[in-house]
Amino acid sequence: MWSLESILQESASRHRHLCPRQVLGARMALFASELFALDLPRMDKRLLVISETDGCTVDGLVAASGCHVGGRTLRILDFGKVAATFVDIDTETAIRIRPRREARSLARTYVPTAKNKWEAMLRGYQIMPYSELFEYQHVRLNGPVSALLSRPSAKAVCGSCGEEIINGREVMRAGEVLCRPCAGDGYYHSPLYSSVAMTPQSMSIK
Repeated sequence: MWSLESILQESASRHRHLCPRQVLGARMALFASELFALDLPRMDKRLLVISETDGCTVDGLVAASGCHVGGRTLRILDFGKVAATFVDIDTETAIRIRPRREARSLARTYVPTAKNKWEAMLRGYQIMPYSELFEYQHVRLNGPVSALLSRPSAKAVCGSCGEEIINGREVMRAGEVLCRPCAGDGYYHSPLYSSVAMTPQSMSIK
């Protein structure tokens, strides 16, 4: 297992600097490894991390856990919370970890010489015991892990837009196979669909 210092150096290299939320992400992963008795970083796909925010925290999670989006071992559900759930794929045990609300103020007591609150958090979060930095709870996922991971080879075609759907993410509506956007669960809408590729010339502002 890497040292916290090495993990934070790795995280900072991805982020171009080190910030308190990267430290939180890294230490959440390290705390999970203790709770699960699993070594980090993982080189296999035994651990699944579900982050409830994007940005800085994720860089720390990735650096410490070895989990990443490309390996389908990291999911981001942006609830705007600095929290993450760690799932042991073998046992389907899930543990959600989040910082204590009082962690910010407690950080100052660990670094009384800090120049400001930001520095106190950056340095304090690195040395605070887990019991004062985090709260955790055992949780159950809304469905089996197998459904969450699905099969990389699974493919379907949306009966509405005709686009291919991978990883078993299609839904059924009135007996029809649909992608999630066409089923009303998308992040965009498109009143007019065009198959014409946009070129730099067509996208230029006149």
